[in-house]
Amino acid sequence: MQEAIQRAVENVRSGKGGPFGAIVVKDGRVIATGTNLVTSANDPTAHAEVNAIREACRALGRFQLTGCEIYTSCEPCPMCLGAIYWARPDRVFFAATASDAAEAGFDDSFIYEELKRPHPMRRIPFESMLREAALEPFREWARKNDRIRY
Repeated sequence: MQEAIQRAVENVRSGKGGPFGAIVVKDGRVIATGTNLVTSANDPTAHAEVNAIREACRALGRFQLTGCEIYTSCEPCPMCLGAIYWARPDRVFFAATASDAAEAGFDDSFIYEELKRPHPMRRIPFESMLREAALEPFREWARKNDRIRY
């Protein structure tokens, strides 16, 4: 955990991004690290956990992190939480809480509130279209005998 926190501190000092760091550990060994690079990469998905997950998956040559642990300097945001669940690590450890992040100006509670609203009532309205046509890729997937399930 100390390494994840130190990476977050160094990230702020270097000016590369926000105060977040993460590491992925397998069998007691760090296999990947990540820091928040949102502003330097101009990428809103470049959060520490997502960057660490991407690096770990490349290092392991697979898209799941079973057998791994993630250490993150702060409780993951909703996007990172989703990425973590898709990656399926064995466990996640975090240091600062979402409330601590909110006090520092990184409040993501509005996202949880938005998820509860009907699509058209969200801050960014969502509207479904061409649903029937969009079912064809799923039908193709279901017919594919050599698909890799995840």
